[in-house]
Amino acid sequence: MRTPFILVNFKAYPEALGPKGLELARTCAKVGEEAGRSLAVAPSALDLGLVARSVRLPVFAQHLDPQEPGKSTGWLPPEAAVAAGAVGTIVNHSERKVAWEEMRDLIHRCRDLGLEVVACADDVAEAETAAKLGPDFIAIEPPELIGGDVSVTTAKPAIITRAVERIRATNPKVRVLCGAGVKTGRDVAKALELGTVGVLVSSGIVKAKNPERALRDLAKGLVRAA
Repeated sequence: MRTPFILVNFKAYPEALGPKGLELARTCAKVGEEAGRSLAVAPSALDLGLVARSVRLPVFAQHLDPQEPGKSTGWLPPEAAVAAGAVGTIVNHSERKVAWEEMRDLIHRCRDLGLEVVACADDVAEAETAAKLGPDFIAIEPPELIGGDVSVTTAKPAIITRAVERIRATNPKVRVLCGAGVKTGRDVAKALELGTVGVLVSSGIVKAKNPERALRDLAKGLVRAA
């Protein structure tokens, strides 16, 4: 994944399911191309294949399971994401926590398949532990700020700098993202100033009255920090 970048998590918001999700992905691709910035999307699992086939944009799964393909009804093995056209996955989001053993096994399987992993962490301690497992990225997201109106870069900038410091000390190959309340280009620029390589966003785009305008503002933050 080319950095710095913005990863837009569609979650299961009704504004980003089915045709609406595809339209949002096309908007992300349009803004990324016109702004010359790196954007990626994480649509619903049921929409991932269609989105990956329809837009020239890196597509991430919102969650995968370390199960082997085969007799795994209802599970999402990494091979399913590869077959659908994904380039990576999010794991351990505060809304979909997993056991450390599951994360470890998933990271190993994704590495073998060439999928990038964005592991989410609620705090510095969790980020440091996750770094030992070797994901490609760790997204530090205080859960109390997710979906709020105040960015983590304003409310808790120290948690970002501490996470960057501890992650680099634990595993310098792991790069850092941040999220929670990120809504403006200023938030993005500040995130990069604090040592991250991008942001993980959701409601600030998905639920915006004008997602394209909101995306263009976020992309300006990447331009200022580039």
